[in-house]
Amino acid sequence: MNIIRNMEAAFLFSLSVAGAASVAIDAIPPARADVPAPVAKSVATPSSMAVVKVSAKRMTATEKAQSLAIERARRGV
Repeated sequence: MNIIRNMEAAFLFSLSVAGAASVAIDAIPPARADVPAPVAKSVATPSSMAVVKVSAKRMTATEKAQSLAIERARRGV
């Protein structure tokens, strides 16, 4: 008898959580496709070019060959 009472309580709890979640989700406004996304600002201008500085060590030929071998092994080629 006690198991049936606990199952009923669990069902009522889950039903109340689902109902509250349904109301909360309905309160969220729908997405609008006609509103444009914000555009990222470009650092390049017609008079100056954007420059990217990469401070990393170049791979040696041996390291590059090892890296390619590992990558091919992962892909199964």
